[in-house]
Amino acid sequence: MKYLLIYIELLCTSLQLWGQETVATRIVPPTGYVREACSDHSFTGYLRNLPLMPKGSKVMLYNGKEKSNQSAAYAVIDMEIGNRDLQQCADAVMRLRAEYLWKHKRYGEIKFNFTNGFPAGYKKWAEGNRIKVSGNQVQWYAAGKGVDYSYKTFRNYLDMVFMYAGTASLSRELQAVSYTSLQPGDVFIKGGSPGHAVIVVDVAVHPATKKKVFLLAQSYMPAQQIHILVNPVSRSLSPWYELAETDAGKLYTPEWIFSRKDLKRFKE
Repeated sequence: MKYLLIYIELLCTSLQLWGQETVATRIVPPTGYVREACSDHSFTGYLRNLPLMPKGSKVMLYNGKEKSNQSAAYAVIDMEIGNRDLQQCADAVMRLRAEYLWKHKRYGEIKFNFTNGFPAGYKKWAEGNRIKVSGNQVQWYAAGKGVDYSYKTFRNYLDMVFMYAGTASLSRELQAVSYTSLQPGDVFIKGGSPGHAVIVVDVAVHPATKKKVFLLAQSYMPAQQIHILVNPVSRSLSPWYELAETDAGKLYTPEWIFSRKDLKRFKE
């Protein structure tokens, strides 16, 4: 009987996962627009396949309370955020990039700098080292943990990064790119305190006009679930944003106004 119950539980879980909607399956491009083909192993493929919470789900904070401004969200990404006030805006961007690299075992590429410039690489952490922070002094030390590339160790590493990195440090790591060259995985970011960051999770193009539209996602303060943003300027196009033909001007999101020139990209 015990094994039968376990089997039923696993079967139900599998059915739930099989039927779960993703960014690509729920959010259809505007009429006439299509998603460009991409590899499932690409960052674009990863972002498009992010699982979504059921329709109508509220954006929840790290402490289990509801985000006060629910109107900013079109859909909620189904990804745990821990129970501490850590995964805010830039942290969510780093989380998605790191999750993608970890999934494809590109461990050596998972590295983020702390605000003071200290390079915190995941591979060194997974090999059993840990980081000691004393004021502005940061250093590695051998913790005798042994080599461990498990997801649990990976998440512990990310929490450490979230504590000591932010928009200021991430902004310095990313490379500036032209707004008109926008692609999935790019980041609109304003470094500082306060600062903010949102990530481009998908792009669709009109085959005839070559015009593009894109989707944005964010976390915010306090730490909260990552969510797809509505377009506060065009309700008819929302949640898609139309890519303008020039980098002059502003990008209006529900909770922050960026310059179009604030667009940056992870270095490959």
